Amino acid sequence: MCDTVVNVGTNGVLFAKNSDRDANESQLLEWHPAVEHQEPASLRCTWIEIPQVERTNAVLLSRPWWMWGAEMGANEHGLVIGNEAVFTTEPQGEPALLGMDMLRLALERARDAAGAAAVIVELLERHGQGGPCSYERPGFTYHNSFLIADPQGAIVLETAGNEWASEYVTRGARSISNGLTIPGFAEKYTKRVRSAVAAGRLRRARTEASAAGALGPADMMTTLRDHGDSGAPEWSIVNGTLAAPCVHAGGLLASSQTTASFVSDLRGETQHWATATSAPCTSFFKPVRVQEPVELGVSPTNRYDPESLWWRHERLHRAMLRDYSALSPSFRAARDATEREWIEHPPSSSAAFTIAESMEQAWLEESDPGHRDTRPLWVRRTWRGLDQAAAMPTSASS
Repeated sequence: MCDTVVNVGTNGVLFAKNSDRDANESQLLEWHPAVEHQEPASLRCTWIEIPQVERTNAVLLSRPWWMWGAEMGANEHGLVIGNEAVFTTEPQGEPALLGMDMLRLALERARDAAGAAAVIVELLERHGQGGPCSYERPGFTYHNSFLIADPQGAIVLETAGNEWASEYVTRGARSISNGLTIPGFAEKYTKRVRSAVAAGRLRRARTEASAAGALGPADMMTTLRDHGDSGAPEWSIVNGTLAAPCVHAGGLLASSQTTASFVSDLRGETQHWATATSAPCTSFFKPVRVQEPVELGVSPTNRYDPESLWWRHERLHRAMLRDYSALSPSFRAARDATEREWIEHPPSSSAAFTIAESMEQAWLEESDPGHRDTRPLWVRRTWRGLDQAAAMPTSASS
């Protein structure tokens, strides 16, 4: 699933996204420089090959480990995009471009929000969208919506098969989740049962209300960390914690996990913030920049690897989930204070990643492995299975 939200104010735009995917589907943060390509050239996306363009922009991407496309990202011109799965009445096509492919292509080929929307529409009409959207569940497919922002404003672009509709956002908060929202288009193409299970309407109401009062990136981070009114994950047997933006796996019909998060401050000098790890509630938002690559070690897969930043953090995340209300206060205050300092005086990206991981490792070492697990039985069983599938070294979820 996912949530993407903007606040468009007089001084510019704040942007944020949670990427909700399969719980063991790690996501990597990666940088690609601007490139001049030889003509004619072709480009292999996740499932199909398309013509390459003459020049591609420098981009910063947050990408599921197995696909070419990205869930969210930014380019050198201050353009940012997030996408959402939407469930429509239009038939699923043969393997073509994924929504994540179109997102990355738009960042590589456009300079602003209007240009990015035009790129996506042209790609959709020329190549179509379709194909497996999950590595572990190849039968899972969907259509896509996009929230595209630059320092001047934002555009919502929604699709159903090869059909599309767009809406400009010139002031205030606007969010998208796992359902169509543009009047007329939504009523015509929404697949109601699947959209209801995805609970996008509930999350969208929370993100839009929260972002409406956002004054800076810290408020957008808070929006993404929202578990609901209780402040801790609340599991439904149907769809886990999909009723609130900070999503944790555990439902029997839908079981998504927030696997990476991203915030952008497009007011004045552009500054991005990325977790590069799952669960914003247990992660730091580190300052990152399109033109400042960071060496983050081994690229992750869907199997535990101690050389991978994403999987090292996952041990802390899964330990904290046993009883989030009791265990999280031990680190939240220090993390929030560190992030406030970084927002005021951003360090280099490499320094921030080093500090964050050092603090997370200390919290993991201090955690009590014998602390009781307060989650419902079916959630514990789900996470034990996920631990086993990923070959975690210890059963952090049990």
